[in-house]
Amino acid sequence: MKIGILQCDDVTSSLQAKHGNYPMMFTRLFEGFDAEMSFSVYRVIDGIYPSSMDECDAYITTGSRYGVNDDEAWVRQLKHYIAELYAAKKKFIGICFGHQMMVKALGGQVIKSPKGWGVGVATSQVTQIKPWMNEAVMAISLVVSHQDQVSELPIDTQIIAASDFCPFAMIQINDHFLGVQGHPEFSKRYSKDLMNARRDRIPHQRVKIGIESLSQPVDDKLVTRWIVNFLK
Repeated sequence: MKIGILQCDDVTSSLQAKHGNYPMMFTRLFEGFDAEMSFSVYRVIDGIYPSSMDECDAYITTGSRYGVNDDEAWVRQLKHYIAELYAAKKKFIGICFGHQMMVKALGGQVIKSPKGWGVGVATSQVTQIKPWMNEAVMAISLVVSHQDQVSELPIDTQIIAASDFCPFAMIQINDHFLGVQGHPEFSKRYSKDLMNARRDRIPHQRVKIGIESLSQPVDDKLVTRWIVNFLK
């Protein structure tokens, strides 16, 4: 299975030497889950796309410091492309920014959350069990880093996981689009360094609570297995 990584940003240069860039995080994440998985990277932030969407069997987005409501040409182009992927019934995994973008592309709404930044480890309750879940659990915990949130869902959307802070933490649209607000590809070490790098933007108390939350276990491997099962 060939996965196209739609790269929507770069890791801050000061953190790349220690943590790598976003495509590397995803390739590391999927290592060991499927030996037949291969990856191609498309820097959509620079307007680079597959010559044909059939170049890959499925697509996944990275996160981004940008927002889906930003008036940027590349953001508008990506919105149209994701709508085209949906119409073509291509499998797609939206992570954080991509989760929000697939909602926006299909008629939903995304807003800057009145609850503020979500950082550190967040736990969501699983609201329904799907066939691609190899292990049924009551809740999942993932590293998060976001200020925007989905506020209104497109039609044909099912809520898979939710919390009081983030009511649409994981969603499925039809049978081929899966959105995850959290970051299974982020390590706790990267989350801590990212919070510290954003102290000029994130309130001090929220950073403090976020860093403390990193002592909790995360379900990155479980969610990654779910993603692989979904793509198959």
